[in-house]
Amino acid sequence: MELIFNPFSIILILSGLIVGGLSLIIASRMESSTKWVAITMLCAAFWGFFYGLELSSTDLDTILILIKLQYIGISFLAVSWLFFAFKYAGLNFKNYSQAVFLVLLIPTLTFFFVFTNNFHGLIYESYELVPKGPFKALITKIGPWYAVHVIYSYLAFGFGNYIIWTRFKFADPIFKAQTRLIFLAGLFPIGFNAFYQLGIYKPFGFIDLTPIAFLFTYILVGIAIVKYNLFSLKPIAKNKIFEAITKGVLVIDMNQIIIDFNPAIFKFFKDSKQIKVGTKLSEVYQKHPEVHEFIDDYEKHFIEIREETEKGTRIIRLEMIPLLGRGSSSNGTIILMDDITEEVKIKETLIAQKNELAQLNDLKDKYFSIISHDLKGPIFGVKELIHLTQTGLISKEEFFELLPEVSRNMENVAQLLENLLAWTSSQIRGEQLVLEDFDIYRVLNQQKQLLERLAKEKNIKITLEENPEIQKVIGDKNMIELVLRNLINNAIKFSNQNGEVIISTSLSDGYVKISIEDFGKGISAENLEKINKGISFTTKGSKNETGTGLGLVLVREYVRKNSGSLEVFSTENKGAKFCVNLKASKIQLD
Repeated sequence: MELIFNPFSIILILSGLIVGGLSLIIASRMESSTKWVAITMLCAAFWGFFYGLELSSTDLDTILILIKLQYIGISFLAVSWLFFAFKYAGLNFKNYSQAVFLVLLIPTLTFFFVFTNNFHGLIYESYELVPKGPFKALITKIGPWYAVHVIYSYLAFGFGNYIIWTRFKFADPIFKAQTRLIFLAGLFPIGFNAFYQLGIYKPFGFIDLTPIAFLFTYILVGIAIVKYNLFSLKPIAKNKIFEAITKGVLVIDMNQIIIDFNPAIFKFFKDSKQIKVGTKLSEVYQKHPEVHEFIDDYEKHFIEIREETEKGTRIIRLEMIPLLGRGSSSNGTIILMDDITEEVKIKETLIAQKNELAQLNDLKDKYFSIISHDLKGPIFGVKELIHLTQTGLISKEEFFELLPEVSRNMENVAQLLENLLAWTSSQIRGEQLVLEDFDIYRVLNQQKQLLERLAKEKNIKITLEENPEIQKVIGDKNMIELVLRNLINNAIKFSNQNGEVIISTSLSDGYVKISIEDFGKGISAENLEKINKGISFTTKGSKNETGTGLGLVLVREYVRKNSGSLEVFSTENKGAKFCVNLKASKIQLD
């Protein structure tokens, strides 16, 4: 076999080998749908390689053998492209084996007719070898099946391209880019073949440029597949994930310039126009210079920033992830943004509830301590006193001498029981507010009369200053009575002998302020803080009177339930002033 190489044949042989090698690499690496591209490329490689040898041959028998080898690729090139289109578009058939048989029927017959052409002339009716310039060309007269093969090939390529185009014309931008390349890979070589079949362009009158067009197209496609993983779903999936992330994602380079971001980023900025590729990070976070401190660091960092919006303060957590290259050099940073406003609020609420629960547990322990000690002691004391009197161990005269002390103890027990029952009611089953308009002076006067006997024992004067502007307030009368009783009792308890307790009222901004002031021991700064936080504590009075610590806890809680407020002012050894602010009656305001 004598071969005389020329530029056309050399190009075809080399490009055929390149495309054949690429097709084998692709077939070994890629998924099933992409393997049909490899089969298409391999068919084109067979066609181009053996066509190149044909153009170098001078012997008719050798050329006829080479034509038969070319048809291994020519026969199945179009249908392999059609199968790729089916797989790439995800089309399935109910009767897959039957569909494959029908699609492959004509290519298989074409291949069979080529190898048996001498018996029927269906592909080539006649052929002869004639000189054509520097070539010895095979001039043929085509048979009837050749036209069937050409038309079928055009239909297969056309239908494959139609499937690809219609399937992905409304797809993701990345899919669209792939689709355009695939569409051109199917259309461009067929265009060259149309020129050849119509006789528009035939170098030297017989050279077919179609295999060259196929080979050069598939060289580019093959390189794109191998180097850039062209038909892989990975970049598409990554892009979809990037867009679907609910956190804001900002990607900046080593110069702190924005190079990419996801759609969710816009909900973290008032002005979405300031987020664009090429913008400096310093322009985006002008009000938060602390963000820039961690950008150039090689470690992951979390920081929180606060921003004021129309709906209030918003808390955003930034997670900064460095993009490290070789040698631990920084290539940029990924900033993940997450709105944690609700998370922080829930956390703060849980902390507050934890602290409140701890206080309730403390009160519960105090409650049982009171029952076992403060309540039991006086009652058992009275019981013992009565027993001693009945047995004659204590005379009537001695009993009457002890009676004032017993009476004071019973007063404390009565107050203690009232507070215990009130606290138990509020903590265990809750209390229903019964709001009404009532005369505050009548209530204050009643509480003054109830407690004057205790005051007289210490020679303390209780002064109720009347204010003609004030008569009624809105609240739960029983709760307010307990509040005032506790505060006046405390004022007496901590007043010095021969002291004074002043009760006054004033009206301001729709609220009645009830002030109860004494000039006794006063309250330390530490205990003032406990009162404001609702923490229970006990201190002894000016004559070592004992207490349980429940009184002020109830006062604070009951005032809050009545939509009021409690103010406490005190200086140690100079006295204390408790101010209860309650809503004034609308009747009074009108």
